[in-house]
Amino acid sequence: MYIIVVGAGNIGTPLIDMATRDENEVVVIEKDGAKADAAAREYDCLVLNDDATEMETLEDAGVDRADALISTTDQDAANIMVCLLATEREVPAIVSVVHNPEHMNLFRRIGVNTIEHPQSLIAGYLYRAVKRPSIKDYMRVGDTAEVFEITVDDDAPIANKTLIEADEAGLLPQGVLIVAIERNGKGDPITPRGDTEIHVDDLLTVYSQDGATPDVTNIFGHYEDHDFA
Repeated sequence: MYIIVVGAGNIGTPLIDMATRDENEVVVIEKDGAKADAAAREYDCLVLNDDATEMETLEDAGVDRADALISTTDQDAANIMVCLLATEREVPAIVSVVHNPEHMNLFRRIGVNTIEHPQSLIAGYLYRAVKRPSIKDYMRVGDTAEVFEITVDDDAPIANKTLIEADEAGLLPQGVLIVAIERNGKGDPITPRGDTEIHVDDLLTVYSQDGATPDVTNIFGHYEDHDFA
């Protein structure tokens, strides 16, 4: 993909790192000279030390052929302006950081594809790390459902059972699905079927209609979550 990243600060820098390592064609626009120089030294991408709220700068960055633009500055006003210009040039995917939740609707109205509030995301992950220490990663779906990653512990009830056996034993309540298995940390994830056996140390991706409650994480041998319920 051809990606324009606006801002090389605390959020933009790790984003640039991920995008370049994933072999995308990346152009960075950073107004601060020192940050622009640092990004240019560190990453294999074009870095423009300029103001992204000017259309001329976006044109220099190749906005007309960009597949995506991600605005990560620490100013909502700048992010809105950049997104407006990108919308005008019909960039297919426009994503922006939004710092003030009161501005979320404004970003939606100007047609930004995805909006994230980084402070809320970080707070959510920190809270989850305390409340559910067994969860490796998670994503909320709707009001209560979650998709999360969890390892299978030694004494997990589901260990060494096929999914059919686990279902017959009543271990998988309605609304809980195992959707992928990573085994031994290598290879592509396994798409589980009824005769797929769950092993100790498997990393499972699980969908739970009622979220990753302690009763659900029990299935995988993580009883410690009850201590924080």
